[in-house]
Parts: sequence; C-alpha cells; structure tokens
Amino acid sequence: MPRDSVLWRRRLRHDIRHELGTVIMLASAVAVADDIGPASRERVEQILGETRWLDHLLRQLDEEAAGDDGDDPSAPAPAQRLRVDGLAAEVVTGIRLATPHEVCFAGEPAWAHMDAVALWRALRNVLDNACRVAARRVNVRVGVERGWVVLQVDDDGPGFGQAPGGLASLGLGIVHDLVSGYGGSLEIRTCEMGGARVRLLLPSAPPPGGADGPGGDWDGWRPVG
Repeated sequence: MPRDSVLWRRRLRHDIRHELGTVIMLASAVAVADDIGPASRERVEQILGETRWLDHLLRQLDEEAAGDDGDDPSAPAPAQRLRVDGLAAEVVTGIRLATPHEVCFAGEPAWAHMDAVALWRALRNVLDNACRVAARRVNVRVGVERGWVVLQVDDDGPGFGQAPGGLASLGLGIVHDLVSGYGGSLEIRTCEMGGARVRLLLPSAPPPGGADGPGGDWDGWRPVG
C-alpha cells in the first residue's frame, strides 16, 4: 500500500476515535445527570454501550493495522471464555431500540471460547438482517445442544433469499468467517414462522470454576471507555 495511503488511513482512524471519544464523554455525562428520568437514562446507557463497542472494534482495527508488517491480518483475535447468553442479551437490547419489530429473547447459561468483538459483530449482522426482512417479529434464543452453544435467530419474513435485493444474505459471509475462525459454523433453515432461521454454532466451554450464575468471567468481554 502506498505510504501516503497508509498515513491517510491512520489519520482517519485517529479522527474517528477522537469523535467516538467525544460521544462517549457526552453520553457518560448525560447518564449521570439528575434531570432525566429512568427511561431516558436507560436509553442513554444503551447508546453509551453501543458506542463503546464501536470504539473497541476500532481499537482492534488499529491493532491489526499495526501488525500488517508481520502478522496475518486474517487471523482471528485471541479467544476468551464468554458468557454467550449475557452478550447476546446486550445485543438484543440494543437492537430493540433501533427497530419497530418485536424482538424476543430467551437464553440459558452458555459459555464458549471466542473473541467478544467477533461474536458481537456476528450476532449484530444476523439480527440486522432479520430485522430488515421481518414483518413484525424476531425471536432470539441461546442454548446448549450436544456440546454446542447455539445462537438461533428466527424471523417472520419471506424466507432466506426471498427478500427484495437479497437483503437476507447481507453480512452472512462475514458471519461465517467470524465463527469459523473459532471452530464454529453457520446454518440457514426455515423456521416455524415461515421466515429464515439462522443458527450460529460454537463449541461449548465449561463455566468458570464455582460460577453457576452471571459471575465468573461475566465482565471480561464488556468494552469499557
């Protein structure tokens, strides 16, 4: 890549991170203000969480760019033990604020070894697709089946490949690459509502010793400002 182009991209990433930092600071100030109600505070805190995910994603991009001289940029980020149902619940909460559809969630305790940002990206892509094509409802479920953690997303849309412009397939190539890098797989079927059923399967990991609730490594994947 030409040197000028590398420098331009580096400066652009710097400016983006600066603007994201500004948004995080503003949202943080509003979140602790005493002149807003509980519902508004909840929405601001969710905006803050979404922005921190974007900042975390940009930091990962910076790290990959810094290793372009030697490391394989296509190699997956190091895995960590994740409480998958907890991360999925946070993603669903964010999606609910951005769609008029009903988004239902059901999850049981499930652990897997994966990079948190990679899982966030994969599930966001699947949910974005589902909400684009759904008529009224999207169902999200997290469970463990025969040694696999299953993240299942159903919609009541026209079915995979039937939406105008192929909207249902947007981002699924990215999703496949993200989960396969950690030993997972992607399945696409038809669900009982008549729309698409997308299943992300990840090898199940044991919970941390002595953790049978939302403790243990629960906070390990959360992006912080």
